[in-house]
Amino acid sequence: MNSDIPRGVTNSTKLHVVHGLFVGIAVVGRILHRLGICHQVNFIRWFVACFLTGLNPVPAGLRVKDTRFSEVPVRVYEPTTVCDGLRRGLVYFHGGGWVLGSIDSVDEVCRHIATESDTTVVSVGYRLAPEHRYPVQLDDCETATCHFLSVAEAEFSVDPRRVAVGGDSTGANLAAALCQRLARREDGHLPFPCAQVLIYPALQMADFNLPSYQQNHAVPILFRGRMAFYFLQYLNGDVSVCQDVLEGNHVPTELRPRYKEWLSPSNLPPEFLARGFCEPPAAEYDGEVYHAIKAGLEPEVSPLLGDDAVIQNTPPTFILTCEYDVLRDDGILYRKRLLDLNKDVTWQHVTDAFHGVVNFFNQGCLSFACARRVVDAVVDYVKTL
Repeated sequence: MNSDIPRGVTNSTKLHVVHGLFVGIAVVGRILHRLGICHQVNFIRWFVACFLTGLNPVPAGLRVKDTRFSEVPVRVYEPTTVCDGLRRGLVYFHGGGWVLGSIDSVDEVCRHIATESDTTVVSVGYRLAPEHRYPVQLDDCETATCHFLSVAEAEFSVDPRRVAVGGDSTGANLAAALCQRLARREDGHLPFPCAQVLIYPALQMADFNLPSYQQNHAVPILFRGRMAFYFLQYLNGDVSVCQDVLEGNHVPTELRPRYKEWLSPSNLPPEFLARGFCEPPAAEYDGEVYHAIKAGLEPEVSPLLGDDAVIQNTPPTFILTCEYDVLRDDGILYRKRLLDLNKDVTWQHVTDAFHGVVNFFNQGCLSFACARRVVDAVVDYVKTL
C-alpha cells in the first residue's frame, strides 16, 4: 500500500495523513477478519460511519427526511424557500466501489447541492457488495429513480422533466449505466432524466493501463489494483483473476480492435500524456478469465463500451475529472464518445484534485479546499437544468 503523492496534489501532507489512516483501518480490519471477529468490510464501514462521517444539524432553509422509495432507502433534501412553479430534482448515487459508502457519506454534498442550487435532491441507499452483487445496485438505483419520477410533481412539487441523475465514482457509473438502460427501453411511461452528472466516473473495466492508470497507480485514495478489485467485488467476488484483469487478459481478441477505437490514448488531449505513458505488452487472452467476468464488459457495468445507438439517446452530460485519479481518462474518453455523437457535454477538469475528494467536503480538519471547488462546479451545472 505504498503511496505516491505528486507535488501537484492539493494539501499533499494532509492526503498522506488520510492515506495512513485508511491503511491503518484496513490492517485492523484484516486482523479482525482473520480472528473471525468480523468481516474486514464491515469493520471499515463501521469505522467510517462512526468516526469519519459527521452528521451536522440540518441548516435553515432545508428539510431532510429519510424514507423509502419502493423499499429502497433514500434521503430527500427539500429546500423550504418559496419557489415560483416546480423545482428541479437530482437523484444522487454515492460512490465507494459498490462496497463502501452510504447516504450518510455524501450527506454534506447533497445538502450543499440542494441549498445552493435550490434543487430537491434524493440520495439513494442502494444495496452493497459483497452481500449483493451486480445488478442489484443498478436495479435499486433504477427503482428509486423511477419511483421519484412517478411522484415528483404530486408529492415533492418537482418537475419530472427536470430531474437529473448523478453520482461520484462508482455512483457515477450507476448513473451512466442507468441512463443507457433507460435509453434502451424507451417505454415512454415516465419522463427521461434531463441530464447525467458524472463526478470522476468509473466507466470501463476493459483497460487498466490507460495513461491515468499508469500515472496515478499509487495516488490515494484509489489505487489501480483497488479499482480492479472493486469491479470484481461488484460482479462475483472472484479476486483470484485480479492480476489477469489488470494485464488485460480478460478481453477477447476479437473485441480488442473495437475497444481500442474508444480507449486509445490517442483520443486524449496531448497534455494528459505529458506525465508519461508506456504502451503495455500485448495481453494474452484467457477464456476462463473472460467467462468469469464477462458481465463486466457489458455496457451496464462499462458504459464507455456502450453502442453508439444507445449513447446517442442519453441525456446531456456533465463530467468532472481530477488530474490525480486513475479514473481520469475514463471520463475524458466518455466525453470524446459523446462529442463524436454530437451530444451536449460539459466537462470540468480539476488540476490539483484526487479521486474521492468529495468525501472530504465540509469534513472539518479532514476537508480539502479542492473539494468545495468540485462540489460548486456541480452546483453551477445543476443550476442550468
